[in-house]
Amino acid sequence: MLNRFAPLVPLALVTLLFGCASHPQVAEQQTSQQQHQAKFVAAQSSTVYEEELVTEKELAEFSDSKPYQLPLLADSILERGMSLIGTRYRFGGSTEAGFDCSGFIGYLFREEAGMNLPRSTREMINLDAPLVARNNLKPGDLLFFSTNGRGRVSHAGIYLGDDQFIHSSSSRSGGVRVDKLDSGYWSKTFIEAKRALAMAPTTVTSRK
Repeated sequence: MLNRFAPLVPLALVTLLFGCASHPQVAEQQTSQQQHQAKFVAAQSSTVYEEELVTEKELAEFSDSKPYQLPLLADSILERGMSLIGTRYRFGGSTEAGFDCSGFIGYLFREEAGMNLPRSTREMINLDAPLVARNNLKPGDLLFFSTNGRGRVSHAGIYLGDDQFIHSSSSRSGGVRVDKLDSGYWSKTFIEAKRALAMAPTTVTSRK
């Protein structure tokens, strides 16, 4: 009986050897495919990263080229305003010889932002400018107060930051000065705030 299967033994051995030899080739092919896929994914990631860098660079260049930036205008207005601290209060005044509250604001916005604001606080509070919540105030925002006890606007100032504002207060208070918004008097008389600088022209020619 062994003699009947003897011719088949070499064939079985060849088949077995061929089968064993085929596994390393398959493994090599799989490894090669995995390496190719890894290189492809890495190349894609590199391309995406380069695109992100280009986008960030373009955004930075766009921001730098914008002719109008609100924070810069606010800084200019407030720097000019701080240089005028101590200027006397003058009813109806809108020059450095003396200011009332709206005259002071109008002077700074005209000189530093090229904006012609309404002359009175009653007209100024009706500006078609964004209303700003008290907890979201930014330097340059206009603040309006009711100081006469009637609930109507009668005074205005410009927010500086850190809960402070600059205004032309009164003859008794020394004219242009800085006060705290959270002080008892000003906190109680505060009505609302508006971001008038949102209405500024896109190009500003300072008339210093």
